Amino acid sequence: MSALSRESAFVLRETRLQVPPLVPEISLRLADEAMDLWQATEADLGKAGLPPPFWAFAWAGGQALARHVLDHPDIVRDTRVLDFAAGSGIVALAAKRAGARHVVAADIDPYARAAIRINAADNGLEIEASDTDYLDLGATGFDVVLAGDVFYERPMAARVEPFLRAAQTRGAAVLFGDPGRAYLPSAGIAPLASYDVPVPRAIEDRDVRTTRIWHFI
Repeated sequence: MSALSRESAFVLRETRLQVPPLVPEISLRLADEAMDLWQATEADLGKAGLPPPFWAFAWAGGQALARHVLDHPDIVRDTRVLDFAAGSGIVALAAKRAGARHVVAADIDPYARAAIRINAADNGLEIEASDTDYLDLGATGFDVVLAGDVFYERPMAARVEPFLRAAQTRGAAVLFGDPGRAYLPSAGIAPLASYDVPVPRAIEDRDVRTTRIWHFI
């Protein structure tokens, strides 16, 4: 067996296997405290000012989108799926479990990709963890593009919305889960479903967030 990468060793050391409340079919390596993990990540890399460890939590948008895919497997069955800004990979894992032919979980954070690979192995599922920046490349070649909780920050939202709209224009089915983040598009979208998602206080200001699955119109 090859030696673990530093990122994989970190994920295994700093998280524990848990079951997201809304998606009990999937187990994930998750953290209990955001600040402690953030500080541990900075110490591991010897850098300050790093982005938050989004990969270590089951965010409301991702849980809801994963639930929706598992409950409606026809969305992804026998398709090529991109889980954009995949974080823990919960949506990618749900897509694969629901019958997708090939799933790419894309995230530019190397710790996220390590977590995705570990989570895939823990669940006995085969998905590809990619460092490709699809915002620059576009989502050509995918039948379905899924995104959970990507409209939390203005600069990110300003790039993600045209990227997702372009994917739909090219013929992909595009769905995104969002619990009402500040930069969710205000027009040209419609809800498909709604879920009450239990979330940890470590990352939210409440215990449950009502989260919708959206598509562009």
